[in-house]
Amino acid sequence: MRKQEKFIIWPAYFDQTKTRKEGRRVPKALAVPNPKIAEVSTAVAQAGLKHEVFAEAAYPKTPWLKTGLIMVEKRGAKEQVIRKVAKQLLKLRGEKPKP
Repeated sequence: MRKQEKFIIWPAYFDQTKTRKEGRRVPKALAVPNPKIAEVSTAVAQAGLKHEVFAEAAYPKTPWLKTGLIMVEKRGAKEQVIRKVAKQLLKLRGEKPKP
């Protein structure tokens, strides 16, 4: 059952090794290779968003992998929130956005 006041964010949204069809939602310039749920959770916290982590959830496109999900409070459009988290994830990894 979905909560209407929250977004679901999956680590696959930020995975540089995935294609858009496989679930990546940010440009490759903002993506990182193989992000873990803990890293994404830290990036969400650094972006100043309230969130909950569900570590045993599986991304629908890869139900055999338990990558986890993060439920984030709604603040603006989902794409804006995803880009904000992606930028924090790059900072966390010490990388700069590629042009």
